[in-house]
Amino acid sequence: LPKMRRTAIRILNALACPDAELSVVIVADEEIRDLNRDFLGRDRPTNVLSFPMREGEASGLHPELLGDVVISADTAARDAAEAGGEFEKELCFLLLHGILHLVGFNHEEVSEEEIRRMEAKEDEIFALIAAES
Repeated sequence: LPKMRRTAIRILNALACPDAELSVVIVADEEIRDLNRDFLGRDRPTNVLSFPMREGEASGLHPELLGDVVISADTAARDAAEAGGEFEKELCFLLLHGILHLVGFNHEEVSEEEIRRMEAKEDEIFALIAAES
């Protein structure tokens, strides 16, 4: 998916992390459900999961390694259809959302201010990506 690669590069540049490395995996609902259950204790599919590598004991081993973003193609397709949007745009948004988690943005169990900060950054960078497409 060359467009996803270009989108990831644009996102990393916008976040001032042009040399960061990450992996992006697109899976089916069954696979993301297993990951969500095994790592977060939530036995259901979700749209995107992020696994940061800049946290924990081994975080200093490879400082350029940002982490992994796992996206469910099935959930992305459903979400896009429900919103009347395009599947490819939904994948790009989920990639952005996942990368923002890798660099420290959060929207779960945080203040409303933190949620708004993440949403504002999503809006800012998604608009930039859309303008460059």
